[in-house]
Amino acid sequence: MKKVLIAAALSLMAVGFNAQAHGNDKAQHGGVVQAAGDMSFELVAQGDGALLYIGDHGSPMDASQFTGKLTVLNGAEKTEAELKPAGGNKLSAGPVKLGKGAKAVATVTLPSSKTLTVRFSVK
Repeated sequence: MKKVLIAAALSLMAVGFNAQAHGNDKAQHGGVVQAAGDMSFELVAQGDGALLYIGDHGSPMDASQFTGKLTVLNGAEKTEAELKPAGGNKLSAGPVKLGKGAKAVATVTLPSSKTLTVRFSVK
């Protein structure tokens, strides 16, 4: 019985370490953070648009070759905007309104042509 408990405890510890090693899920720019693939995405409202910051294990990624689309649902209102490189590790989209309670879906195409879908709920 003792061996079973030790094995179970070690298994749970290993799962915890994997979850912690995945990446930094704290907002660096005051937005909402989600992960997809091995990357993290932070959606930030800015004026009449939005910025999408891209990171890999806490390090900024060069977003100059990334493209995509941002779809925002504010209640029954649906808005779509193209995501374009905006320097450094960010993509910009606009005009879109990211109001409180809005749902957003970013479809991001990587330089390798792989596509990732990231879902956000604005708080």
